[in-house]
Amino acid sequence: MDITRATPPRLAAWRRAARELALVAVLFLAYKVGRQVMADHAELALANGEWIWRLERLLRLPAEAAVQGPLLSHEILMRLANSYYAYVHFPATVLCLIWLWLRRPAHYLRLRRALAALTAVALVLHVCVPLAPPRLTELTGLVDTGTRFGPSVYGPPDTDQLSNQYAAMPSLHVGWALAIALALMTVTAGRRRWLWLVHPLVTALVVVVTGNHYWLDGLVSMALLVVILAVLPRPAPDRPALVEAAGPARPHVVPAPRRAGHRRNPRVPAAADVRLRPPGRG
Repeated sequence: MDITRATPPRLAAWRRAARELALVAVLFLAYKVGRQVMADHAELALANGEWIWRLERLLRLPAEAAVQGPLLSHEILMRLANSYYAYVHFPATVLCLIWLWLRRPAHYLRLRRALAALTAVALVLHVCVPLAPPRLTELTGLVDTGTRFGPSVYGPPDTDQLSNQYAAMPSLHVGWALAIALALMTVTAGRRRWLWLVHPLVTALVVVVTGNHYWLDGLVSMALLVVILAVLPRPAPDRPALVEAAGPARPHVVPAPRRAGHRRNPRVPAAADVRLRPPGRG
């Protein structure tokens, strides 16, 4: 094996992987900075939460408490909802990105750009419009199901240094779930590809039932994603690989017509006794 030929492709792959990790690190650092900036805006976030709740009532959206209430008596369902919120969101996104990177690079690039753009816009909104989730807004009447039933990914808002709990608008859980579902629907065929939409639908229900988001948080996230996907260029269609089962095409050898009065040994063809005919015409 020639080392000089194997090194450049491997080096290029490592460089691409390093760029992807760097992008994730930049987004994470930006999120941390946004969390520190909004650490002292709890009162504004709570006031915005009450305003969003009133706006939803004007828009005739179903009350979040009406959806959560009947499920509070079912501990197993609430634990499943909390676990889905805590453990499915990020791993599902990572697995989808890895699969697309290995199998459909063009679609991976578009999804990565969509997720990066949606996250960047969300960070701006988190800073400009801090919003407390309904579980922290008393006016909504919702219960913090993570604290009551577990598992919970959040600690007390005043001491939680890992997450920004006043960044409910928009819901990245819903936006990312819809983004990967649309990407997987694009690269798969058949009626079963519509099953990918189950993930964003379940996510939208889970974030409301657990008291982590309002209906409007998910709707705004989906609207932003639609705009971003409309702006991003679509990936080029995949080129089908050319498979030559019988080897490369070769010209057909056609014997020349025999001349009158000329006799030769049929076992020893002469160079002048054959004609080359292009492939596909014989």
